[in-house]
Amino acid sequence: MPEAGHMQIGEVAEQTGLSLRTIRYYGEVGLVEPSARSRGGFRLYTQEDVDRLNLIKRMKPLDFSLDETRDLLEALDRLNAAETEQSEREALSERLDAFEAAIAARCEALRDQLAMAEEFAGRLREQRERSNAAT
Repeated sequence: MPEAGHMQIGEVAEQTGLSLRTIRYYGEVGLVEPSARSRGGFRLYTQEDVDRLNLIKRMKPLDFSLDETRDLLEALDRLNAAETEQSEREALSERLDAFEAAIAARCEALRDQLAMAEEFAGRLREQRERSNAAT
C-alpha cells in the first residue's frame, strides 16, 4: 500500500495518460524521479511529480528536446527554491521568457500547419463532391 500522499506508477500513468515505460524513462534520464520507494521497492510519486510529468507531456508536441525540457525544469526548480537569490531569479525569469517566446513560435507554426491541413481537407472534400455530382 502506498504511503499517504504517494501514488504508485500505475495510478500516475492513469492520471497523466503516459505509459509506464515513458514514466520510467523520464526517471532514467533524470526528468522526474520517484519521490520515494515503497518497502517492496515500488516507485512512489507525489502530486508534484504528476504535475511535472504533465508539464513534460505538454512540451512533447511542441518538439522540445530532452535537454530543453531538462533546462526548463531546472529553471523552474531554481525559481521555486527558497534559497535562490534575487540576481539568479532575474536570470531564471529571462530564461522563462525565452521559453515562452519559443512556445509561442512553435504554437504559431502548428496553427499554420493546421490551417494548411484543413484547407487540404476542404479541397479534397470539394473535389469528391464534384466527382459525385458528375456521376
